[in-house]
Amino acid sequence: MRKYYYLLLVALTLSMNVVAWNQIPLTLDIIDDAPAGNGYPKSPIKSPTVYIENHTLSFVAGHPDYELIVKNENGEVVYYDEVCTSLIQVFLPSTLSGNYQIDLLMGNLKFTGYINI
Repeated sequence: MRKYYYLLLVALTLSMNVVAWNQIPLTLDIIDDAPAGNGYPKSPIKSPTVYIENHTLSFVAGHPDYELIVKNENGEVVYYDEVCTSLIQVFLPSTLSGNYQIDLLMGNLKFTGYINI
């Protein structure tokens, strides 16, 4: 019984650390409407879970590969990176400050969110 209590305590402690960060709400856009395969998706599309704290973007472990594009208010690309599955955190340049749009590209899907640094 003590093992379960200890595991619950550790899980709650870890979840409290993540909750302190700001989760970025993301919207989904389909870049190419051409159906793949038989045209019917096998399961609903799950939006990535991304958190921001200062200049650090944190991804949930086990995410798929993404292309990360950060654009300023004029739509100019100010940062680009490929986020592979094993990467959990991306450190944005400390010179960035203000409002930015982030795009996560995965195949023909684009997840868009907005951050303020």
